[in-house]
Amino acid sequence: MENWTNAKYCDVANLILGAILLLSPWIFGFDTGKVSANANITGLVIVVLAVAALAAYAVWEEWLNLVVGLWALVSPWVLGFQGTTAMTVHVVIGAAVAILAAIELWMMSQNPPRLTTGR
Repeated sequence: MENWTNAKYCDVANLILGAILLLSPWIFGFDTGKVSANANITGLVIVVLAVAALAAYAVWEEWLNLVVGLWALVSPWVLGFQGTTAMTVHVVIGAAVAILAAIELWMMSQNPPRLTTGR
């Protein structure tokens, strides 16, 4: 594990957050139609992107994670489930995923990977 970068830790955190969002309708008991469907689909997308990033890092994965995190953050207002436990779960996880994606994008801009080892 000593070769892991901070980006890998962010991806693992996103994997866990996505799994929590995916399972949140059952964990927190808000299994209601569009709310649970949104949690399932959004959580699954976050999990898939995290697994893809762990397998082979690409900048587009982080941009998609940022977009999906922002969607989770604003979806309670777009879909109309404010003031509920589901809203809290979506906002907290969405904000965390978006922040982690932004951190990874910032790290990439500060230290882009080398494509060659040329001298």
